[in-house]
Amino acid sequence: MPMSKIPLLGLQAAQFRHPLDLEATQMLQQLPGLDWLVRSVLGGMAEQVLYLENISSSVLVSNKQLPDLYHLLQEACHILDLDLPQLYVRQHPTPNAYTLAMRGKQPFIVVHTSLLELLDPGEIQAVLAHELGHLKCEHGVYLTLANLLVLAAGQLSPWGGLIAKSLQMQLMAWVRCAEFTCDRAGLLVSQNAKVMASVLMKLAGGSPTLASQLNVDAFIDQARAYDQVDNEWATLLKTLQTVELTHPLPVLRAREIDRWADSPSYQSLLQAHRYAHTTSALNNPYNCAGT
Repeated sequence: MPMSKIPLLGLQAAQFRHPLDLEATQMLQQLPGLDWLVRSVLGGMAEQVLYLENISSSVLVSNKQLPDLYHLLQEACHILDLDLPQLYVRQHPTPNAYTLAMRGKQPFIVVHTSLLELLDPGEIQAVLAHELGHLKCEHGVYLTLANLLVLAAGQLSPWGGLIAKSLQMQLMAWVRCAEFTCDRAGLLVSQNAKVMASVLMKLAGGSPTLASQLNVDAFIDQARAYDQVDNEWATLLKTLQTVELTHPLPVLRAREIDRWADSPSYQSLLQAHRYAHTTSALNNPYNCAGT
């Protein structure tokens, strides 16, 4: 019988953020009032527009509509100690999932039908957890704020354009690190690094018909092969390959999540909550085994 997953009650976003994501977020949190402006004004308007879009053009998941998917979301939210957002399924041929990443009045996640066809239930839950990671960290708030600062810098003269370009490159690096953060959220829910790596492998080059032949370990080996191409020319090419991407390369995401799964920070985080969960269960006189 598989071991039940450990709920991470009291989990804080800072406990699993990628270091660059954490540093950038903490810097923006020092700007009083601006995060409130993004949440209340820009976020409120965007949320209303997207709510109407989702409720009119997608299927709203609930315990009466696609209940298996709803239960995957419920468990992921319980593990990450996060309120349940709305979940929508949208018809689309490109496997994807997304969220506004603000915990406003109506937080939501949208998943495409092609993603559900590509992944197994554990992998689908890991993707939901990735999106919940964006919500837990409120990446939408801080990345919107950073974009506003880049736009403002561009208005400065005579060097505004150069300053804005430099800030834009730093912003894109942050965006990519935010994806590493949310892959960590996926790992915290799956509690199995190979599940997250399998998601990334299938998004890179999988299909429902090939699923049974795909090998996660071989995919992680690809990341090691990528790292082994290490010279000045390769370093330049790698930089050019990624500098404008919003997401890190799939093999690098698999490598990063594999490394974090073996790290003391992940192991100690899980161990602390395992101890708290076990102690709570032992101290609960109503905790009886079922038949």
